[in-house]
Amino acid sequence: MAVLWCYRDQGDNRYEVRTAGRSLRLYTNGVFHSQYNPKRPLSGGIWDLLVLPAFLNPPTGHERVLVLGVGGGAAIRQWNDLFRPALIVGVELNPVHLHVARTFFEVEAPNVTLLEADAYQWLQTYRGPGFDVVIDDLFGDQDGAPARAVPADAPWCLALRRLLNPGGRLVMNFDREAELKRSAPVANPMVRRHFAAGLNLSIQHYSNHIGVFCRDQPDLGAFEQRLEALPELEQYRRIGQLGFSLESLFGRNTFG
Repeated sequence: MAVLWCYRDQGDNRYEVRTAGRSLRLYTNGVFHSQYNPKRPLSGGIWDLLVLPAFLNPPTGHERVLVLGVGGGAAIRQWNDLFRPALIVGVELNPVHLHVARTFFEVEAPNVTLLEADAYQWLQTYRGPGFDVVIDDLFGDQDGAPARAVPADAPWCLALRRLLNPGGRLVMNFDREAELKRSAPVANPMVRRHFAAGLNLSIQHYSNHIGVFCRDQPDLGAFEQRLEALPELEQYRRIGQLGFSLESLFGRNTFG
């Protein structure tokens, strides 16, 4: 692994862009924030799970995507590699992360809008159209370990829910399964009733769990068929890099 770029800001935060084979990786204070390989849209990492929920919808069912927490921009690149929605809005507080996303991960494209803003404050003032997919990947670091930047409590999750179009998906990244199980869409009945289904996505070798909260009932049969039908994913199936697990969070299996 080679260090391609290193920067220390006035707050003594250390940023590194490293290469691992053809993959680019962003580290902030030693915490692994993003990985992307332009030759392999799915890399077997946790960022794959931020794009896999797209297969719960028909190909035209995710025209507007909001990414809260851009990091290096791996999720945005994966979304564009596989789907190219009409619009992807990325909101990121850290200007160094945005620099890395633009300069090294090359996320800028005609359909991508990057905003330097506090996601919490931006959400309170946003009054525009809704989104088909909202991705909450807001992470910082604490004592050298990743930590969610905004608690997944009722006010935050209801604010995210208000951004969703009918049939929309809320995708939330959690560092541990226990954190996902304590989140408001799972543990708070007043929040949970706003979602028809909740799914838990995970992948080997990562402790993260991704909560996918759906305004309607997803058809998991169609989800699997869409994955199987995509030629770009055949190479990953052959080498076992689509070995994710998926389970219901709401204690029932009522999918179509």
